[in-house]
Amino acid sequence: MSEPTNDDVNEARDISEVPAVEVINTVAVHMLSAAAVKLGLSDGPDAESEKDLDEARKLINALAGFVTAAAPEIGNHHARPLRDGLRSLQLAFREASTFPDAPGQGPGEKWTGPVN
Repeated sequence: MSEPTNDDVNEARDISEVPAVEVINTVAVHMLSAAAVKLGLSDGPDAESEKDLDEARKLINALAGFVTAAAPEIGNHHARPLRDGLRSLQLAFREASTFPDAPGQGPGEKWTGPVN
């Protein structure tokens, strides 16, 4: 294992100054974006070829658990837009599915409840 470089130490020092709510929001936004791409919702010309519902399901499930667990810690002010984004993804998943899951059985609905 190599010794940490000055860049590694500076990076660790920088992350130590970032409030937890910002780290949580950043991770959630990355997951939201990745799930949107896997649902074929990106703006690029390759959007349809990037569509992968199995991968989208995994990301939405993970995001739902993450947001549900984080909400009490980050407060409603920060959690509400994450929940709204999650719900939009869940609805987009249902719409993109050839055979939609039963209510309450879609991705993330274990944690969020049925999404209509």
